[in-house]
Amino acid sequence: MSLPVPNLDDRSFQQLVDEAKRLIPTYCPEWTNHNLSDPGVALIELFAWMSEMMLFRLNQVPDGFYMRMLNLLGIETFPASAASADLTFWASSGQDTARIAAGTEIATSVSGTEDPIVFTTVGNLEIFDPVLDRLMTSAHDDVFVDLTTSVSSGQMTPLFSTNPLRTGDGFYLGFDRSLAGNVLELQIRATVQGIGIDPTDPPIAWEVWTGEGWARITVHEDTTGGFNRDGLVKLLIPMAHEPLTLGQHAGFWVRVVLTRGLGEDNSYRVSPVVTAITARTIGGTIRAEHALLIGEEFLGVSSGEPDQMFQTVNRPVLERREGETIEVVDEAGVAMPWLEVADFQHSGPDDMHFVWDDATGEVHFGPRIRYPDGSYRQHGAAPSKSAVVRASGYRYGGGAGGNVGARTLVAPRASLIGIAGVENLTPASGGVDAETVENAKHRGPMTVRAGGRAVTVEDYERLAHQADPSIARARCLPPLETGGPTRLLLVPNVEGDDLGQRKLDDFAIAADVEQRVQEYLDRRRILGTSVAYGTPYFQGASVAALIGVLPGRPPEAVRARATEALYRFIDPLVGGPDGNGWPFGLDLNAAAVTQLLADVDGVERVDDVVLFQVDVRNENRRYGDAHEVLRLTNRALFLSARHQVVVR
Repeated sequence: MSLPVPNLDDRSFQQLVDEAKRLIPTYCPEWTNHNLSDPGVALIELFAWMSEMMLFRLNQVPDGFYMRMLNLLGIETFPASAASADLTFWASSGQDTARIAAGTEIATSVSGTEDPIVFTTVGNLEIFDPVLDRLMTSAHDDVFVDLTTSVSSGQMTPLFSTNPLRTGDGFYLGFDRSLAGNVLELQIRATVQGIGIDPTDPPIAWEVWTGEGWARITVHEDTTGGFNRDGLVKLLIPMAHEPLTLGQHAGFWVRVVLTRGLGEDNSYRVSPVVTAITARTIGGTIRAEHALLIGEEFLGVSSGEPDQMFQTVNRPVLERREGETIEVVDEAGVAMPWLEVADFQHSGPDDMHFVWDDATGEVHFGPRIRYPDGSYRQHGAAPSKSAVVRASGYRYGGGAGGNVGARTLVAPRASLIGIAGVENLTPASGGVDAETVENAKHRGPMTVRAGGRAVTVEDYERLAHQADPSIARARCLPPLETGGPTRLLLVPNVEGDDLGQRKLDDFAIAADVEQRVQEYLDRRRILGTSVAYGTPYFQGASVAALIGVLPGRPPEAVRARATEALYRFIDPLVGGPDGNGWPFGLDLNAAAVTQLLADVDGVERVDDVVLFQVDVRNENRRYGDAHEVLRLTNRALFLSARHQVVVR
């Protein structure tokens, strides 16, 4: 139940007329004719009508006023989040080294008057020629055999030592320094011996030691077909590559391991054999975010008074990184960095604290508060008079517009020495628009009512949204058994308007998002409770419908509108009867689909509707017979598979 809308003056038109008539004997006793035909009564009704219009406007509380009231309660709109992407820089031909500095700007390629979307790198990238100084083979990390001399002399050298071959056998390449972020190209000369695998799907995995374990490497290209022929293997080394000692040899290791042993499907019959391996780097990958960097920025001069406010030129301001703060420069030119805090509640009069509002860019310094006993206390120091206030640097930008597709960030904003090109091999993700005032107006009363603790089911769901803005929906379920964990199902935001292209993998929760939600709830859940995190079960649903079209309407256009309506209706995020996502546990029946299609512009009649269950985990295959109703459990959501609409 929502809070009642405030009615600052609830008098109606008739009440205003009656009140004015009651005052007539007091102010005009000679006026005795109060009939409707009297001109004076007509004037009273006119002014009552005008007054009622003014009262109506008075009762419409502006959004700005509403947000001020929420701010007094400590409720502020969520700021925008910046999308991030891995940018791969390809080195020029014959170039051994290159350097990409932090803050390098890469934009989308646009035409016309459309503004480009700009990303900036968040760290430095060094591209260099590696030294491959050790080659070894091992069975399950047990005994390491040095193959360096054998391969370098051109001998026919098996990569894996066990016979028969077993899952986990590995071949190790040791380098003299960390290749973190580099694109490694291995040129391999292999001997074809009929080793019995599918060259398009070799049973191997490339891995790198990150310091905490072996992590999978993305294979950008493999022209050897799994060591079936001479060719190149191009590996995108992750951002972490740490030293490790193997077989008494210290180095930075990359390895290839068998994922299937002899006797399994598509496995090597014998070990692949190589005669030469050489290594070089052909590029590098670095993280970038949808943001622009601002260096030092002058904000103003202090008056020395409490509760001062300054504002940055650009906004919204993104979450501060190390070195991004507010500095106060005294008359001697000494710059002193101040500490950012969430509020001044625990700030003393000498604490150099400030509050930085992400959405507005406003920088606030400590206020002076009067207490009931008449005393005053300064919460946070005030910069001295005539001191210069400046930002040491900050980033601004963010929003859902930064979730661009793969291979769209291709345009450097400045020339890059030694770089032939740049691209994002995977789509950018994580960009979320700032919270709207309307959403904050709905969230505010819930926050005030429930506080910041996770007690009820609704509390868990609300706090999950607060923990990470990329969470679109949350469903809290009771434990399966007494003493078991509370179950929290998370549904992420999925960008893109083509609802028919949404796949099961789009609704996977990223590990960093789940960790943020877990850490946020761990600080707010009741002592002794535990929470298990996961995603809903997604039940695929497919509709087959036969419809008739009104005379004169283009059949293909009507069919397209009907199909789009089905995808929009049966969707975890925008579907359902109210358009806020298909409700958990709500069954789908043919009658509701029939009514939906009947309301589509151009549809004259709906002749038949049948529903099919679809396995979205197995190539969207239908299973079972046609249904009039598809059932759904309280932990499941419908996900549209391919709908088929036939027009006649």
